[in-house]
Amino acid sequence: MARILVIDDDPELRATLHDALLLAGHTVLLAEDGREGLHIQARSPADLVITDIYMPDKEGLEVIRTLRSHRPRVPVIAISGRPDLMSALFLAKRLGAVKTLEKPFEPKELLAAVEVALRGVAP
Repeated sequence: MARILVIDDDPELRATLHDALLLAGHTVLLAEDGREGLHIQARSPADLVITDIYMPDKEGLEVIRTLRSHRPRVPVIAISGRPDLMSALFLAKRLGAVKTLEKPFEPKELLAAVEVALRGVAP
């Protein structure tokens, strides 16, 4: 299974994603904002990053840009629940996110996106 980094400023959502991914057999790393997430990824790289778009400090779009420049092969799933999310998720896709999810989403949707993202990684 994979090492997955979840970056989201909502502690309840982080816990929910952690539990769903853990039950699916993945190792899960958690960060509460983009700055912390990039620090964790630099120190202990994950196989997949799931990032919220809107967060304090460093937003998800900046996280995606940074990951694409430093670790271009690591797949990213972008998530958002803001009213302007369609444009934000579209931009996330343009910046290199392999999948996007609109909050709220079901655990099965998350796990399907994770499977697609991980399968798309070249060996």
